[in-house]
Amino acid sequence: MLYRKERPMMTTTAYRAQVLREVNELPDEYLPYLLQLVQTFRDSVTLKSAAESLKQGWHEAQTQQIMPLDALWDGIDAT
Repeated sequence: MLYRKERPMMTTTAYRAQVLREVNELPDEYLPYLLQLVQTFRDSVTLKSAAESLKQGWHEAQTQQIMPLDALWDGIDAT
């Protein structure tokens, strides 16, 4: 669980300004790492379009990047 200070609700603009203030406080040598972190975060929380998902799924099926349906549940305690 991430540590989060209790704060009153902020607007999107206020969050953006706070993020930018934090970024501006970082030494330049850390910026490439921050960029990679932000890009990875964005990719993990945004959904691909239906067309992109279908294209990726079709590619995976054609290149045999598949697994048996029953193997998808391996290691998952569904009880």
